[in-house]
Formats: sequence, structure tokens, C-alpha cells
Amino acid sequence: MNNLKNVAIVAVVLGTLAAVPAHAGKTLDGIKARGQVVCGVNTGLAGFSAADSNGKWTGLDVDICRAVAAATLGDPEKVKYVPLNAQQRFTALQSGEVDVLSRNTTFTLTRDASLGLHATVVTYYDGQGFMVPVKSKIKSAKQLKGQTVCVQSGTTTEKNLTDYSKANNLNIKPVVFEKLEAAENAYFTGRCIAYTTDASGLSSTRSKVAKDPNEHLILPELISKEPLGPMVRRGDDEWFAIVKWTIYGLLESEEYGITQANADALKATSKDPVVQRILGASEDTGKLLGLDREWMVRTIKATGNYGEIFERNVGPKSPLGLPRALNNQWNKGGLMYAYPVR
Repeated sequence: MNNLKNVAIVAVVLGTLAAVPAHAGKTLDGIKARGQVVCGVNTGLAGFSAADSNGKWTGLDVDICRAVAAATLGDPEKVKYVPLNAQQRFTALQSGEVDVLSRNTTFTLTRDASLGLHATVVTYYDGQGFMVPVKSKIKSAKQLKGQTVCVQSGTTTEKNLTDYSKANNLNIKPVVFEKLEAAENAYFTGRCIAYTTDASGLSSTRSKVAKDPNEHLILPELISKEPLGPMVRRGDDEWFAIVKWTIYGLLESEEYGITQANADALKATSKDPVVQRILGASEDTGKLLGLDREWMVRTIKATGNYGEIFERNVGPKSPLGLPRALNNQWNKGGLMYAYPVR
């Protein structure tokens, strides 16, 4: 009887704790005080984060920043974008210069375990590839033996290139540049026979920088796994949870057919318990994150679900023309699998 009584007491305590609203956390407190989410992004990678001539930022990584601002501040435009190169990005996050790093950054053991940072959720599954001029007649990465390859320093790309060259006895000669633009320019001016980065980055460069995209071929091989996504500082679990669950919310919204256009209507009419929960109609999940009840419906209305973000920025109908492939939902042959928002 005593054991049963103890179990009942524990159940009551756990149930009570589960209902307690979360404290916002120091990062969110700072964001609310300044009225902006400060987001570290790429200096210019079409489809992911790039500014136009008017200074307006767009891209998949940018939309993640906008989603977080909508969830936390109620307005997707309340974002300050800080363009960072590969060498600057981690220091900027560690020092508190930015609240979140949403900059086509690969999650690795070293980065996760030694930099004082948390990997959140993969927003794009990628892999490293090579681009060559069509006139080079090169059709495979294995034909790069003894050739020069342009690469940006301070990246997993540089290390992967060295590993691939050694493993295949290719004696590739890396030509290393600190800035992305310098590496791209060197390739397009003929200083290197090939350029290497994430395959999505190659598509972006070919679309945005090449005078004639048809003169450049992205080789079929992928030589690495590059799971890309936002990172936050360690030490603020509440902020980590907010960024993580905002992304999961975007993913699960796509899975259940909640879109930018129908979110309000579904909130009022849907009988699906999952849809009702995501949209805050049946449960207040926001209080568990230190947010309000409308956090997720507001986010979806601001950016659309993950699928809408993908299609708008990098999908088949965008200038990059990338297929969903691994970035499709888990029930459509992809790897995108959201933790349940419940």
C-alpha cells in the first residue's frame, strides 16, 4: 500500500511540474529587451542567406531566423542579420554577438562537443561535391588526380577534400581562400580546375555567379555527409528548446498539411487532434517554452511550413532548382522527421 501511495504522489508531482510554465531564459529576456533576434547568416549564399540591392535578406536559413522571431516576438521582421564568414561564425555565437547561427553550418562531433555550442535541428541534408567547367571534359571526381581545387578555409569542406584525396590517392592540390567570394572568383577565372563545397552551395554559385550556368557541371559524386542547421550557445536550455521546437513545428506542420494560407481556417475547423494541438486550439504548448499560446500558428502564418520554405528558396521551381530528395518528409522517402509537438 505504501508503494502504491508513493507512486501516486510521484505521479501527482510530475503532473504538476509538467503544467508549470517555463522561465523564458536569459537569451529570450535579452531578445525581448532589445526587440530583435540577432541572427548570424552567410555573407551571401543564394537560396540560403543573401541580401538584395535594398538590403533585404532572403533564403532558407533566413526564414528560420524569421520563424524564430515570429514565435518569440510576434513579428518575423524583427531580426538583425549579421553576415559572417566561416572563420567568424563560431566566435560570434560564443561571444554573444548573435543569438542564433543560421548559416549553412554542418553538425559534427567536434563542433557539438568542444565549442560550447548546441546543434539544434537539421534544416537541410547535404553532401560535398565538385563543380568543373564543361570544357574540362571531367565527368567524375576520380578524374581530379593531381588537379587544383578551390576551397574555402575553416570549413568541413577543406578537411573532407584532404580526406577524399588521401583515401583515393588523388594528390589533389587545394587552393585555399578565407572568403567564399574569393574561392568562387578563383574558380571562375581559371585558377583552379574545380571548385568544391556543399552540393547546394555549388548550385547556388552556379546559378548566381556563373556568367553561363550551362558552362559548368556539378559532378555526380558526393564525398561527405553535411547535415546543416542552426546552432545556439550552451548554457541556456530554454533558448535551445525554443529554436529546436520552432523548427520541429515547421516540419510537423508540413506533415499535417498546415500551410501559411490555411492555418487560421484549420485552427477553427480541423477535427484532427494533432492539428489542433500544433495551432494552439486545444493545448497551450507555448507556456512550456516561455512563449504564448499563439506561438506556432503565428510562425506558420509568417513563413509557411518547412515545405513552403524549401520550395520558395531552393526547390525545383526556384532559381536553384534543387529536388527535395533527402529533405523530404520521412513518410515520403526523406529524412525530415519531426519530434511530436505535444
